[in-house]
Amino acid sequence: MIQMEASISGSSSPTHPKWRKVVYGGMQPGFGDNHTDESFLEEMIMNANVVKRDLLKVVLDAVSISQYLCIVALVVLVWTYTLTNTLTEKYLLLLNVSLLGSGFFILLLTADMIPFNLLLNYLLKNTFFITALYMLSPIYHTLTRSISSNSIWALTASLLILHLFLHNYSGSTVKAPGALDNPTLTSNISLNASIVASLLISSRLPSRLHVFAIVLFSLQVFLFAPLVTYCVKKRSFKLHICFSLQLLVLTLVFTYQLHKLLFIVLLGIFVFVNLVCPYWLIRIQEYKFEINGPWDEAKLCFNITE
Repeated sequence: MIQMEASISGSSSPTHPKWRKVVYGGMQPGFGDNHTDESFLEEMIMNANVVKRDLLKVVLDAVSISQYLCIVALVVLVWTYTLTNTLTEKYLLLLNVSLLGSGFFILLLTADMIPFNLLLNYLLKNTFFITALYMLSPIYHTLTRSISSNSIWALTASLLILHLFLHNYSGSTVKAPGALDNPTLTSNISLNASIVASLLISSRLPSRLHVFAIVLFSLQVFLFAPLVTYCVKKRSFKLHICFSLQLLVLTLVFTYQLHKLLFIVLLGIFVFVNLVCPYWLIRIQEYKFEINGPWDEAKLCFNITE
């Protein structure tokens, strides 16, 4: 009798409403705001967007970093040889002319159909830039005369480290022909740091012609070398690798002639950048853990496969 009454009372009680997943609309009657059931995690997916990277591809991608490290190292070598009077102003001017001519020649060969108006615009801007630089060289020569040389070396080294840290290794310092995106803020800060470092070094040179030659050389490299290497890489990746290897050998040879300890340090940096760092990146991919499910997620605003 008691069991019959219990069954009658249980059947007469209202049924409990079933929980359903509601993204918007507030709480459901009879359930808390943080309530979930066993069906909530049925749509969970693990490691859906994890990119499997190949060691060889990562090593080849790291060549761009080593390439620019070689460029900056060669600039520092030219600065050193100029400060020790190994390179005279005549050789520096000849080097500037050869770099400017070869840069435009490579740009014409690698860039896709540069309009004549754009090329003429480049030539006019370079002419005005070189003229203004020659007129301002007396000011640069005496710009930091009241500052000690030790402070100049420390500031130059700090600015070069900042330049390397903020440099855009996958793009160009200036806008390449046909490119849609402009240089980023960090890239502009990196460029400004290299220009200030060049001016600091030039203020320790003996003559105004030295100042004009070394500043022109530095600005040509820091401004147009990333543009040239970017166009070479876009044109042919094999040519980019060959050019980078030749630049690496040239940098190591000149560094070895200057100082053996610097050669060992620079060689260790190249090994670390091109071999150790890619190996670490591949190793830490094993520990990447990503969860996707029926909840709001932050979406990436760029293509992760690039």
